[in-house]
Amino acid sequence: MAEPRSGEGYAVAQLGELGEGPGFRKIRRDLGVEAFGVNAIVLPGRYETNLHYHDEQEELYFVHSGEIEIEFGDGSVHELGPGGLARVSASTHRRLRNTSEQEAVLVVVGGKGGYVGRDGQMVDDDPSSRAQPIDD
Repeated sequence: MAEPRSGEGYAVAQLGELGEGPGFRKIRRDLGVEAFGVNAIVLPGRYETNLHYHDEQEELYFVHSGEIEIEFGDGSVHELGPGGLARVSASTHRRLRNTSEQEAVLVVVGGKGGYVGRDGQMVDDDPSSRAQPIDD
């Protein structure tokens, strides 16, 4: 298995490089993310997680592949496929269920403390920083 590659101020990897089989892929740890929590979860076919909540951390679930249901403490159940998103407050009870025979892959981002705001800046002295179409 290859290792994540990093340079001054960045790290890159393929999800498959961060682990094998079902379970968690520790994206935050392996890429050195410091500002928020982030993991990938590989759910085997027909697998259901425990009902859980958090003390402080709001979470965003992104379905990369597969089909899941997310069940909330109020009894509602929502189906999500590739590209599906769910934002969940810390104290809200939630459970994930893979509804197919195929594995499902989710990326989960968690954090506390609020939005930083739009703070992106253009690099004016670098002509390659300008957006432009790519010719093949």
